[in-house]
Amino acid sequence: MIKRSNEMTTTVKANMRGGDGSALITDVLSRDEYQGNARLVAVITLEPGCSIGEHIHENEEEIFYIIEGRATYDDNGTQTVLEAGDSCICHAGQKHSLANRENSGVLRVFAVIMTL
Repeated sequence: MIKRSNEMTTTVKANMRGGDGSALITDVLSRDEYQGNARLVAVITLEPGCSIGEHIHENEEEIFYIIEGRATYDDNGTQTVLEAGDSCICHAGQKHSLANRENSGVLRVFAVIMTL
């Protein structure tokens, strides 16, 4: 199966998980296009000042891979900056948040949420 970028859908989620501004979610693959246990395979785009609020993952884990920009990532209360090429994982029972605190450009993140 091949899916072209013009076939992918993008939705806007305002104040995602209690965050600031809006997140653009581009479904790289939709749930009916794969057989695995993922519930999300997407690129998340955050404009400067936008964020995904802190939340806990229950019975699932989420992987972020930074494609473009700089992210302020909160990993269970510890904040760090992630840059293009960096990745992180939030395991089941843990909490995290993601923000674009830069004033210079967008943050693009490849995200996968896998159910356990």
